[in-house]
Amino acid sequence: MSNPIGDPGHGDSPAAWTAVTIMLVAFTLGTLFFILNMPILVWASVGLLLVGLLVGWIMAKAGYGVRGPKYAAKEH
Repeated sequence: MSNPIGDPGHGDSPAAWTAVTIMLVAFTLGTLFFILNMPILVWASVGLLLVGLLVGWIMAKAGYGVRGPKYAAKEH
């Protein structure tokens, strides 16, 4: 199936992968800390989640996003 010109892709870029990895770790740790009743660390995990979002945004602005000049999509 071809990729229409207006389709931004599925976020398969270094910026997206980095952001999702950081946020997945934050969510996993937050869940663990919630189960272990450690509210300070749950809130620290929320902070890490926001850091992941910020890192993804910064990397996209730096050119590592889907349409960034430092990212070349691989042909399938």
